Amino acid sequence: MNYQIITQPDDLKRVCEQAREADAVMLDTEFVRIRTFYPQLGLIQLFDGEALSLIDPTTFKDMTPFVELLRDTSVLKVLHACGEDLEVFQNAFGCTPFPMVDTQIMAAFLGHGLSTGFASLVSEYVGVELDKSESRTDWMARPLTVKQLEYAAADVFYLQPLYDTLLEKIIQAGWWEAAQVESDLLVTKRIKSVDADNVYLDIKGAWQLRPKELAVLKPLATWRYKEALKRDLALNFVFKENDLLSVARFGIKSAKQMEEQGIDPRSVRRHSARIISLVKAAEQTPAEQYPDQIERLMDYPGYKQLFKKLKDEVKRVSQSSGLATEFLASKKQLNQLLSWVWKKDRDPAKLPDVMQGWRQELLGEKLNKLV
Repeated sequence: MNYQIITQPDDLKRVCEQAREADAVMLDTEFVRIRTFYPQLGLIQLFDGEALSLIDPTTFKDMTPFVELLRDTSVLKVLHACGEDLEVFQNAFGCTPFPMVDTQIMAAFLGHGLSTGFASLVSEYVGVELDKSESRTDWMARPLTVKQLEYAAADVFYLQPLYDTLLEKIIQAGWWEAAQVESDLLVTKRIKSVDADNVYLDIKGAWQLRPKELAVLKPLATWRYKEALKRDLALNFVFKENDLLSVARFGIKSAKQMEEQGIDPRSVRRHSARIISLVKAAEQTPAEQYPDQIERLMDYPGYKQLFKKLKDEVKRVSQSSGLATEFLASKKQLNQLLSWVWKKDRDPAKLPDVMQGWRQELLGEKLNKLV
């Protein structure tokens, strides 16, 4: 497994132009995401079947040759379990690999669970046992160790034979086009614009608040989200979610009250004045402008019984198709269907996953009739 470390512009241009001559390239990234809002890109692995390149993005101001490869529609990009990688590419380069296929999704169409790991698949299909001990290492540290570099190189070197084997099997099984569609769906789910005014809906426990309290939570959540973006900090490092709920629930308007509620003292010192002003302003909101009470699907009449029926149907289709139940329709996707029917009146512009593509034909119509 020979690899080259790319730190110079001329080398980056050379390996990316060479990769664009291939029909398919193997891609992976190594990144760190602990305290930051955005993932920090530490390494890019690229294998075109001949040259294996470890690109160090920390040394480049201009990554144009690589971005051109990502956008080259004549080259298929192959990744494994690439949900977070997509976010990394989008944040670093303003685009995602296209066209792209995920080998974890390909494996799912061959009966594997949707979360089957790379090492497990390489062991089964390539017959190689991979060392995954470096998966939690610090990829922003320099210099990278030989062990780190070899670990990173293996992730694309063995992706090639895995992809080749899965491709042959998935074409035989008749699922190749579906795997490409499913990979595209993954991109649309991972890369979506966020409405800062509605991030309060994503806070766990927000459903417990009354409309008057939601009127306080809403601007607090928007402020926290914008602050996290501005300072590139993970949301809970700006202000903890539970603390935000406490402020909204009790209408806290003093630093002393915050401390009495057990809110993180560092957050109180840094943000109490801003939060107090937001709470005071929010409490002036007229009642007719309060957000609607958040209705949980599980509180709808007959939810449990209907959900069980849907789940039983998924199991039946799983047995007949050989596809794992959580891949056919996860709990989230079944709830998405119910929400589409109950809250969106089956709006054709907002189709749930199970009513699109290969799922609709295999499963979606049956589930829709059951609802």
